[in-house]
Amino acid sequence: MKKFLPLGMAIPAVLFSALVAMPSLARAQGCVAAHSPQPIISGLDPGTEASARHYAGTNLLHGLTVTTGFRTYNSYRHYVGTVYQAERQAKHNAVVNHVDLFELDLNYQLTPRVSMIASIPGMAASRHGQSTPLNVYHSGGIGDVTVGVQTWVFRPPTENHGNINFSAQLKLPTGINDAKGTKTLSNGSTTTLPFDESIQPGDGTWGFSLATEAYHPVYFRTAAYFTGSWLFSPQDTTGVRTGRGAAGENVVSATDQYLWRGGFSRPVTGVKLLRGLALSMGGRMEGVPVRDAFGSSNGFRRPGYVISIEPGMMYGRGRYSFYASGPWAMERNRKTSVTDFANHEHGDAAFSDYTVIAGLSRTF
Repeated sequence: MKKFLPLGMAIPAVLFSALVAMPSLARAQGCVAAHSPQPIISGLDPGTEASARHYAGTNLLHGLTVTTGFRTYNSYRHYVGTVYQAERQAKHNAVVNHVDLFELDLNYQLTPRVSMIASIPGMAASRHGQSTPLNVYHSGGIGDVTVGVQTWVFRPPTENHGNINFSAQLKLPTGINDAKGTKTLSNGSTTTLPFDESIQPGDGTWGFSLATEAYHPVYFRTAAYFTGSWLFSPQDTTGVRTGRGAAGENVVSATDQYLWRGGFSRPVTGVKLLRGLALSMGGRMEGVPVRDAFGSSNGFRRPGYVISIEPGMMYGRGRYSFYASGPWAMERNRKTSVTDFANHEHGDAAFSDYTVIAGLSRTF
């Protein structure tokens, strides 16, 4: 056990489920993205070991882990495919998004292996043209809440100090998806339309997510980790108007979202003041597919992905743990959507250079 706990602190982990502002999944950075911060892998948190031991206690809070998460980014670099549209910056007609994502995650241990989980996301965002910083659209509110169950394959703690878990969650249509603002048209007239979907707190449709997390020690007190999650949105469109004139793009598409992460982490040893600190380095891929796994994929969407290098850290002390990471984009790709194919076009999307992710967890 003494060996397991420091190793456990080594892995900060997944943006769980979706939207994550969509529930706990991830939205990629910028226009192509899932909305959400990321909780740590609860099974690697020393506090979770405590909750597993006390799940049958008389105190109803025993076994409960509460995680608050935060994620922020600025998207302003426009891409078509993997090609950076430098002329948008030169001509001062780039679109700038600033997004702050918040999340409250609950994990209630029913048995040492099984727990109930829930995520309540929120968002505050702004959007404006590069040359019109005074004409800013602001949006915010609660996102799409998710609830579900999580199970570890092996009862923790394991003898080999590794484990795998799987989770499934239902996404509820609680998020605001039609926050509106006044837009000035090319002829000088004005109209009231919903904000761009990239700054809507949710998509207001039913869905579900599947996720997995795995970790295992390798060499020199280093652990390898992997996390993956996919948010499924079977509904074709959200029913919210876009104000776009291209064929098929007059309504917002209800999109799937995904996140994959993997890498290595290691506790800091030899320094008493840094006991409980672990550092990690890995890769991260998140985005929106061109076509959903279930149902049709009509309407307007910005499919694509971001591949990032992700340094991170986690610090655990007693029942508290703090994590932070800073994914830095290495490849950005705005893929061709279904309506792009039909219209023989290829739209663009704005991405950020980096994201700041942080969170605090407490086990009762």
